[in-house]
Amino acid sequence: MQYRRARRKFDDEPENHERWLISYADFITLLFAFFVVMYAISSVNIGKYRVFSDALGDAFGGAGSAQLINTEVPSLPLPNVAIKRRADAVRKEKEHMTKLAQDLLSTLAPLVKEGKVRVTQNSRGVSVEINASVLFDPGDARLTTESTEALRAVASLLRNDSHNVQVEGHTDNQPIRNALFPSNWELSAVRASSVVRLFVDAGVGAERLTAVGYSSNVPVASNDDPIGRARNRRVAVTILSGIPETITEIPTGLPNQ
Repeated sequence: MQYRRARRKFDDEPENHERWLISYADFITLLFAFFVVMYAISSVNIGKYRVFSDALGDAFGGAGSAQLINTEVPSLPLPNVAIKRRADAVRKEKEHMTKLAQDLLSTLAPLVKEGKVRVTQNSRGVSVEINASVLFDPGDARLTTESTEALRAVASLLRNDSHNVQVEGHTDNQPIRNALFPSNWELSAVRASSVVRLFVDAGVGAERLTAVGYSSNVPVASNDDPIGRARNRRVAVTILSGIPETITEIPTGLPNQ
Protein backbone atom coordinates (compact mmCIF):
# COMPACT_ATOMS: atom_id res chain seq x y z
CA MET A 1 0.00 0.00 0.00
CA GLN A 2 2.81 2.36 0.83
CA TYR A 3 4.54 1.39 -2.40
CA ARG A 4 1.47 2.40 -4.38
CA ARG A 5 1.31 5.78 -2.67
CA ALA A 6 4.99 6.47 -3.42
CA ARG A 7 4.52 5.45 -7.02
CA ARG A 8 1.55 7.76 -7.34
CA LYS A 9 3.54 10.65 -5.86
CA PHE A 10 6.36 10.10 -8.33
CA ASP A 11 3.97 9.91 -11.25
CA ASP A 12 2.38 13.16 -10.22
CA GLU A 13 5.66 15.17 -10.33
CA PRO A 14 5.67 17.66 -13.22
CA GLU A 15 7.85 16.71 -16.20
CA ASN A 16 10.95 18.91 -16.72
CA HIS A 17 10.79 20.37 -20.24
CA GLU A 18 14.02 22.35 -19.99
CA ARG A 19 16.56 19.50 -19.89
CA TRP A 20 17.52 20.31 -23.49
CA LEU A 21 19.13 23.53 -22.25
CA ILE A 22 21.97 21.51 -20.71
CA SER A 23 22.85 19.87 -24.04
CA TYR A 24 22.42 23.15 -25.88
CA ALA A 25 24.74 24.97 -23.47
CA ASP A 26 27.37 22.24 -23.89
CA PHE A 27 27.11 22.53 -27.66
CA ILE A 28 27.47 26.35 -27.60
CA THR A 29 30.51 26.08 -25.33
CA LEU A 30 32.20 23.60 -27.66
CA LEU A 31 31.36 25.74 -30.69
CA PHE A 32 32.82 28.81 -29.02
CA ALA A 33 35.99 26.90 -28.15
CA PHE A 34 36.27 25.68 -31.74
CA PHE A 35 36.13 29.21 -33.19
CA VAL A 36 38.61 30.49 -30.60
CA VAL A 37 41.06 27.78 -31.71
CA MET A 38 40.46 28.59 -35.42
CA TYR A 39 41.08 32.27 -34.77
CA ALA A 40 44.28 31.51 -32.91
CA ILE A 41 45.54 29.32 -35.75
CA SER A 42 44.78 32.00 -38.37
CA SER A 43 47.35 34.35 -36.78
CA VAL A 44 49.72 31.70 -35.52
CA ASN A 45 53.42 32.07 -34.94
CA ILE A 46 55.85 29.22 -34.45
CA GLY A 47 56.04 29.47 -30.66
CA LYS A 48 52.29 29.55 -30.16
CA TYR A 49 51.82 26.76 -32.68
CA ARG A 50 54.21 24.45 -30.83
CA VAL A 51 52.57 25.20 -27.48
CA PHE A 52 49.15 24.49 -29.00
CA SER A 53 50.35 21.25 -30.63
CA ASP A 54 51.96 20.07 -27.37
CA ALA A 55 48.72 20.73 -25.51
CA LEU A 56 46.72 18.75 -28.03
CA GLY A 57 49.32 16.01 -27.98
CA ASP A 58 49.03 15.68 -24.21
CA ALA A 59 45.25 15.68 -24.43
CA PHE A 60 45.30 12.82 -26.96
CA GLY A 61 47.94 10.74 -25.26
CA GLY A 62 50.95 12.22 -27.03
CA ALA A 63 50.02 10.77 -30.43
CA GLY A 64 49.09 14.06 -32.03
CA SER A 65 52.03 16.14 -30.81
CA ALA A 66 54.66 14.81 -33.18
CA GLN A 67 52.30 14.98 -36.14
CA LEU A 68 51.40 18.61 -35.42
CA ILE A 69 55.02 19.66 -34.90
CA ASN A 70 56.03 18.08 -38.19
CA THR A 71 53.11 19.65 -40.02
CA GLU A 72 54.16 22.58 -42.19
CA VAL A 73 53.14 25.80 -40.47
CA PRO A 74 51.39 28.25 -42.78
CA SER A 75 53.72 31.15 -43.46
CA LEU A 76 50.96 33.74 -43.86
CA PRO A 77 47.40 34.17 -42.63
CA LEU A 78 44.81 33.75 -45.35
CA PRO A 79 44.15 37.49 -45.95
CA ASN A 80 47.89 38.09 -46.41
CA VAL A 81 48.06 35.34 -49.02
CA ALA A 82 45.49 37.19 -51.14
CA ILE A 83 47.41 40.45 -50.70
CA LYS A 84 50.65 38.76 -51.72
CA ARG A 85 49.05 37.28 -54.85
CA ARG A 86 47.72 40.69 -55.87
CA ALA A 87 51.13 42.25 -55.25
CA ASP A 88 52.74 39.60 -57.46
CA ALA A 89 50.20 40.26 -60.21
CA VAL A 90 50.82 44.02 -60.00
CA ARG A 91 54.59 43.49 -60.15
CA LYS A 92 54.35 41.24 -63.22
CA GLU A 93 52.02 43.71 -64.95
CA LYS A 94 54.41 46.59 -64.30
CA GLU A 95 57.33 44.55 -65.64
CA HIS A 96 55.34 43.74 -68.79
CA MET A 97 54.38 47.37 -69.32
CA THR A 98 57.98 48.50 -68.79
CA LYS A 99 59.15 45.98 -71.39
CA LEU A 100 56.49 47.26 -73.80
CA ALA A 101 57.59 50.87 -73.22
CA GLN A 102 61.20 49.94 -73.94
CA ASP A 103 60.19 48.17 -77.16
CA LEU A 104 58.22 51.23 -78.28
CA LEU A 105 61.18 53.49 -77.52
CA SER A 106 63.46 51.27 -79.57
CA THR A 107 61.01 51.07 -82.48
CA LEU A 108 60.42 54.83 -82.61
CA ALA A 109 63.99 55.83 -81.70
CA PRO A 110 64.57 58.16 -84.70
CA LEU A 111 61.40 60.15 -84.01
CA VAL A 112 62.14 60.19 -80.27
CA LYS A 113 65.58 61.70 -80.95
CA GLU A 114 63.98 64.39 -83.11
CA GLY A 115 61.60 65.28 -80.26
CA LYS A 116 58.52 64.34 -82.29
CA VAL A 117 57.58 61.30 -80.17
CA ARG A 118 57.50 60.86 -76.39
CA VAL A 119 57.02 57.54 -74.60
CA THR A 120 55.89 57.73 -70.96
CA GLN A 121 54.70 55.24 -68.35
CA ASN A 122 52.49 55.73 -65.31
CA SER A 123 49.86 53.85 -63.33
CA ARG A 124 47.40 54.25 -66.20
CA GLY A 125 49.68 52.50 -68.67
CA VAL A 126 52.18 53.33 -71.43
CA SER A 127 51.53 56.37 -73.61
CA VAL A 128 53.08 57.17 -77.00
CA GLU A 129 52.62 60.86 -77.77
CA ILE A 130 53.12 61.62 -81.48
CA ASN A 131 53.31 65.17 -82.80
CA ALA A 132 50.53 65.86 -85.28
CA SER A 133 53.04 67.18 -87.83
CA VAL A 134 54.37 63.62 -88.15
CA LEU A 135 50.94 62.25 -88.98
CA PHE A 136 48.83 64.91 -90.72
CA ASP A 137 48.97 67.96 -92.90
CA PRO A 138 47.69 71.15 -91.21
CA GLY A 139 43.91 71.15 -90.81
CA ASP A 140 43.63 67.61 -92.22
CA ALA A 141 42.81 64.24 -90.64
CA ARG A 142 44.18 61.97 -93.37
CA LEU A 143 47.38 60.17 -92.40
CA THR A 144 50.37 61.09 -94.53
CA THR A 145 52.24 58.37 -96.41
CA GLU A 146 55.31 58.87 -94.23
CA SER A 147 53.37 58.43 -90.99
CA THR A 148 51.93 55.02 -91.81
CA GLU A 149 55.33 53.32 -91.48
CA ALA A 150 55.78 54.49 -87.89
CA LEU A 151 52.20 53.66 -86.93
CA ARG A 152 52.42 50.19 -88.45
CA ALA A 153 55.57 49.59 -86.40
CA VAL A 154 53.59 50.48 -83.28
CA ALA A 155 50.73 48.24 -84.43
CA SER A 156 53.13 45.31 -84.83
CA LEU A 157 53.94 45.54 -81.12
CA LEU A 158 50.28 45.87 -80.14
CA ARG A 159 48.96 43.13 -82.41
CA ASN A 160 50.05 40.24 -80.17
CA ASP A 161 49.37 42.10 -76.93
CA SER A 162 46.13 41.80 -74.96
CA HIS A 163 45.78 45.26 -73.43
CA ASN A 164 43.15 47.78 -74.45
CA VAL A 165 44.36 50.81 -76.37
CA GLN A 166 42.95 54.34 -76.27
CA VAL A 167 43.85 56.72 -79.07
CA GLU A 168 43.38 60.41 -78.22
CA GLY A 169 43.32 63.33 -80.62
CA HIS A 170 44.43 66.76 -79.37
CA THR A 171 44.60 70.20 -80.99
CA ASP A 172 45.78 73.67 -80.02
CA ASN A 173 43.32 76.43 -79.13
CA GLN A 174 43.29 78.12 -82.54
CA PRO A 175 39.77 77.87 -83.98
CA ILE A 176 39.26 75.95 -87.19
CA ARG A 177 36.33 76.17 -89.57
CA ASN A 178 36.37 74.60 -93.01
CA ALA A 179 34.19 72.36 -95.16
CA LEU A 180 35.32 69.21 -93.28
CA PHE A 181 35.68 70.33 -89.67
CA PRO A 182 33.48 73.01 -88.13
CA SER A 183 35.56 72.97 -84.93
CA ASN A 184 38.57 71.38 -83.23
CA TRP A 185 36.27 68.80 -81.68
CA GLU A 186 35.62 67.16 -85.02
CA LEU A 187 39.24 67.50 -86.12
CA SER A 188 40.64 65.83 -82.98
CA ALA A 189 38.06 63.02 -83.04
CA VAL A 190 38.56 62.19 -86.72
CA ARG A 191 42.36 62.23 -86.33
CA ALA A 192 42.08 59.71 -83.50
CA SER A 193 39.72 57.60 -85.62
CA SER A 194 42.18 57.63 -88.52
CA VAL A 195 44.88 56.12 -86.32
CA VAL A 196 42.45 53.53 -84.96
CA ARG A 197 41.45 52.56 -88.48
CA LEU A 198 45.10 52.03 -89.44
CA PHE A 199 45.65 49.86 -86.34
CA VAL A 200 42.65 47.70 -87.27
CA ASP A 201 43.96 47.32 -90.82
CA ALA A 202 47.33 46.30 -89.35
CA GLY A 203 45.79 43.47 -87.33
CA VAL A 204 45.06 45.01 -83.93
CA GLY A 205 41.70 43.75 -82.59
CA ALA A 206 39.01 46.38 -83.05
CA GLU A 207 37.41 45.40 -79.73
CA ARG A 208 40.53 46.61 -77.93
CA LEU A 209 40.56 50.07 -79.51
CA THR A 210 38.89 53.33 -78.52
CA ALA A 211 39.10 56.71 -80.29
CA VAL A 212 38.61 59.91 -78.28
CA GLY A 213 38.74 63.56 -79.36
CA TYR A 214 39.72 66.13 -76.71
CA SER A 215 39.93 69.24 -78.89
CA SER A 216 42.21 71.74 -77.07
CA ASN A 217 41.07 70.83 -73.55
CA VAL A 218 44.15 68.83 -72.46
CA PRO A 219 47.20 70.94 -73.40
CA VAL A 220 50.71 69.80 -72.48
CA ALA A 221 52.25 73.21 -73.19
CA SER A 222 51.21 76.84 -73.34
CA ASN A 223 49.12 77.92 -76.30
CA ASP A 224 50.59 81.43 -76.10
CA ASP A 225 53.42 80.73 -78.56
CA PRO A 226 53.88 78.67 -81.74
CA ILE A 227 56.19 76.14 -80.07
CA GLY A 228 53.64 75.35 -77.38
CA ARG A 229 50.79 75.12 -79.85
CA ALA A 230 52.83 72.73 -82.00
CA ARG A 231 53.30 70.45 -78.97
CA ASN A 232 49.61 70.50 -78.19
CA ARG A 233 48.71 69.31 -81.68
CA ARG A 234 49.27 65.61 -81.12
CA VAL A 235 47.89 62.09 -81.02
CA ALA A 236 48.42 60.02 -77.88
CA VAL A 237 48.27 56.22 -78.10
CA THR A 238 47.82 54.83 -74.57
CA ILE A 239 48.19 51.12 -73.84
CA LEU A 240 46.01 50.78 -70.77
CA SER A 241 47.29 48.84 -67.79
CA GLY A 242 45.56 45.57 -66.99
CA ILE A 243 45.75 46.09 -63.22
CA PRO A 244 42.17 46.17 -61.98
CA GLU A 245 41.19 49.31 -60.14
CA THR A 246 39.83 49.16 -56.61
CA ILE A 247 36.26 50.46 -56.75
CA THR A 248 34.70 51.87 -53.59
CA GLU A 249 30.99 52.54 -53.58
CA ILE A 250 30.11 55.91 -52.09
CA PRO A 251 27.24 55.64 -49.61
CA THR A 252 24.29 57.82 -50.57
CA GLY A 253 23.16 58.47 -47.03
CA LEU A 254 19.60 57.81 -48.16
CA PRO A 255 17.34 55.41 -46.25
CA ASN A 256 16.83 52.00 -47.78
CA GLN A 257 13.82 51.92 -50.04
